[in-house]
Amino acid sequence: MSDQLEVLTTFPVAMLARVSETLPFVRITQIPADAAPSEQVRGEVLLIPPWDPGHLAQALERGVRWVHTIGTGVDRVPLELIGDRLLTCSRGASGIPIAEWVLAVMLAFAKRLPEVFLEDEPAEWSSDSLGGLYGARLGLVGLGGIGEAVARHALSFGMRVRAFRRSGAPSPVEGVEIVKSLPDLLGDADHVVLALPLTAQTRNLIDAEALATIAPEAGIHLVNVSRGALIDQDALRGALDDGRIARASLDVTTPEPLPAGHWLYSHPRTRISNHVSWNMPGAFELLLDKFIENLRRYRAGEALAAQVDTEAGY
Repeated sequence: MSDQLEVLTTFPVAMLARVSETLPFVRITQIPADAAPSEQVRGEVLLIPPWDPGHLAQALERGVRWVHTIGTGVDRVPLELIGDRLLTCSRGASGIPIAEWVLAVMLAFAKRLPEVFLEDEPAEWSSDSLGGLYGARLGLVGLGGIGEAVARHALSFGMRVRAFRRSGAPSPVEGVEIVKSLPDLLGDADHVVLALPLTAQTRNLIDAEALATIAPEAGIHLVNVSRGALIDQDALRGALDDGRIARASLDVTTPEPLPAGHWLYSHPRTRISNHVSWNMPGAFELLLDKFIENLRRYRAGEALAAQVDTEAGY
């Protein structure tokens, strides 16, 4: 192994200064995102955004043995190009800001914010009826790094937390009950949070059949911080119209961005944000920390964290 570990990336080198400062054995070379890299450029590691940066196939041919994507989901990365190379991601790094965002929208729903804020003297000064999170039922679909962070926050508010995970593995968080089916989860929840990867098996997971298991007028609050395609949006519209879903707080949609005039913007029971739940001061640094730790492991010959199964898609 040479003294220098060569890292190729489409990110500006200045954005990654902390990598070289922390690990002097790393040398970073920026390659173009809109053109094939020079034949003379070589690197053992390729760092990319959580989507195809363009000319990925040519970049991989420059000696790359390991690819790391800054992000959690890899559904926008052409996994068939990776071949037998290692692929890792920054799984879990966004758990802190996303969990805060989830708690914020759940509180906003329960406390009727901002509807209860006054803009003028009311006709009658009375006490509005508000809900709360204490004792409320949270259903988590997915219990990876983000779901685990949401669960810990929710438990601290006194919520009753249940989770459905396709693996059926035990909960890593004490106090979280694992349920065996999605209908079981949807049938006993006040808030449902989607925190799972988008794969061929999970696309349109929340479809008309799943939504039909929710009791009429149940008034569930549905939160999606993963990928828009987890939800059949046409089926969601019906559930919003008839009250099975009282509110859908969606940080992700299909497509992104939504076209002007799309019904999700104007439906009275939807709250849409532009894929910002991961954001907070230092968010990129948290993502980068996962890469730095894996660089240490790689140089030491240790197993890398957050490896992606390209067959499973996460």
